[in-house]
Amino acid sequence: MLIRNLVALMLFFTVIAPILLYTDRLASLKFSSKGDLVEGFATSGFNSNYGHLNLVDGKSSSSVKEPVAIVYSDNKLLTDSGASDWQSNDGIQGVIERKSTRVLSTTDDEGLSQNENPIKQVTDPIGLPNVISGNPNSTSEKNSEVDPNVKQEQSATQTSEKTDGGEIVKSRVEQDSVQVAHTNARVRHLKDQLIRAKVYLSLPGTRNNPHLTRELRLRIKEVQRTLGDASKDSELPKNAHERLKTMELTLAKGKQAQDDCSTVVKKLRAMLHSTEEQLRVHKKQGLFLTQLTAKTLPKGLHCLPLRLTTEYYSLNWSQQPFPGQEKLEDPDLYHYALFSDNVLAAAVVVNSTITHAEESSKHVFHIITDRLNYAAMRMWFQANPPDKATIEIQNIEEFTWLNASYSPVLKQLGSSTMIDYYFRSHRASSDSNMKFRNPKYLSILNHLRFYLPQLFPKLKKVLFLDDDIVVQKDLTGLWSIDLKGNVNGAVETCGESFHRFDRYLNFSNPLISKSFDPHACGWAYGMNIFDLDEWKRQNITEVYHSWQKLNYDRQLWKLGTLPPGLITFWKRTYQLDKSWHVLGLGYNTNVGQKEIDRAAVIHYNGNMKPWLEIAIPKYRNYWTKHVDFDNVYLRECNINP
Repeated sequence: MLIRNLVALMLFFTVIAPILLYTDRLASLKFSSKGDLVEGFATSGFNSNYGHLNLVDGKSSSSVKEPVAIVYSDNKLLTDSGASDWQSNDGIQGVIERKSTRVLSTTDDEGLSQNENPIKQVTDPIGLPNVISGNPNSTSEKNSEVDPNVKQEQSATQTSEKTDGGEIVKSRVEQDSVQVAHTNARVRHLKDQLIRAKVYLSLPGTRNNPHLTRELRLRIKEVQRTLGDASKDSELPKNAHERLKTMELTLAKGKQAQDDCSTVVKKLRAMLHSTEEQLRVHKKQGLFLTQLTAKTLPKGLHCLPLRLTTEYYSLNWSQQPFPGQEKLEDPDLYHYALFSDNVLAAAVVVNSTITHAEESSKHVFHIITDRLNYAAMRMWFQANPPDKATIEIQNIEEFTWLNASYSPVLKQLGSSTMIDYYFRSHRASSDSNMKFRNPKYLSILNHLRFYLPQLFPKLKKVLFLDDDIVVQKDLTGLWSIDLKGNVNGAVETCGESFHRFDRYLNFSNPLISKSFDPHACGWAYGMNIFDLDEWKRQNITEVYHSWQKLNYDRQLWKLGTLPPGLITFWKRTYQLDKSWHVLGLGYNTNVGQKEIDRAAVIHYNGNMKPWLEIAIPKYRNYWTKHVDFDNVYLRECNINP
């Protein structure tokens, strides 16, 4: 019996007592994974210097919780779809308490001393939103040796933040998502990856590796499907971030496969040169197509005058005069001169002017068109009279006084050199500026603005309007402006360097250089108030004729009416306030909204006319709101907004 008691006592001291002691010690350690168990032993048993650890002193482990750390393994990347699950407290707690065994092996390989922390710590939960937003590397940092007291303060701060970690992460994720939603950084990154992948595919180092080639092609297809037509990050699918990271890993393999840097440089230079050449060709093609579109009449606008002309003669409307014929020569009324062969464009000018006129009965519109559109123009305004305003439609062919013996420009337009310039392809290709071969320059309607006193001999003032403008305010104030002895009232356009005289006239010619200032401000046609009494007194038409004769070989200026207008009205132009006339809606997408809103007239000068498909969309509504698309003639010709 005594022997049995001795044996039992020995067993208690040698086996059971140690078990109880170690069990109590382990119970005081809090860990949630295999990595925590290793860290607990490393802290308690194998490290003699607690000051070098980012851990709380083992003596106070029961009262203070261990600081948290976040490590993301390379093969477990965060995705956009998974980020939303982390906004719950349980998900965040699971991530915060996870450790990576790969860090342990890394520190062992680097041969850290026994006094250093064997576990690589990372930043606190404050860095978590950066990882979710796509920057996992931004949350990791190397340990630095600092005062142990500072470390303990940091640990206490981390512990206190852990309790509110869910709210912190959630709020920062929401802020980050709002910021990312308004950017296109990820879209641009994916596009850059596609370019890099295609470069690697064309290099010898990749072509010699079939496995890498297949992988790159697969990744290219995946990224292309992910991108689709997306232009900003918010349009990308949820797996975009995963595709981006996967492609990045593949590109890293492609980079390692390249052993000849000179070949890569040559390839990139060749691609750059090819891209620049393609850009130049596309720009040239785009310019050609734009000019071609500007010259081409849409089907609907071609149908409309045909339909109106047929109706005009079938209903015998030629015998019906416009009302208010007695107002046509009344100098006390407001007279407008409009020269156009575009029925719908002329209708918008008249409609927009009358809409904003205070007394429409005092406004008289003199519309002059060519023989082909005369019947259609009359039919439109007879079927759609503009309120109480007076309309006059004239045919330019009826002006017998306007002939080649009187007008130099008519003689030049019918010359063989002009025909050769317009219709010989080899001559056309030799001139880089295609806009000067627009058919409008062959029309005498474009030059009729230099004969206003001959057209309206009994009027004192006339407001000239182009057919590509829209009136937004009452224009009667223009008639009360004192032009101070000048003939032409216009808005200057010298805010840009290309609107000065040297951009329109050939100053290498002594006739031009001796007579004009190359830096003088240009002005705009489109809305001009002309004093016809001063015109006659200064004999402006003869000034125009003399310069037109000198330019028989187009050595002073190219075709068009603005260059001879700048010459003819040199030092005879009064500068109007810019709010009267805002230009650029036919070519400039950056016209300010405030400028448009306060403008009395907006002008679609340029190739992108509002009735063409190439019109600038954001400016088109200013024009279309003055068109009644329910009109029977417009519906028959399929003219839609």
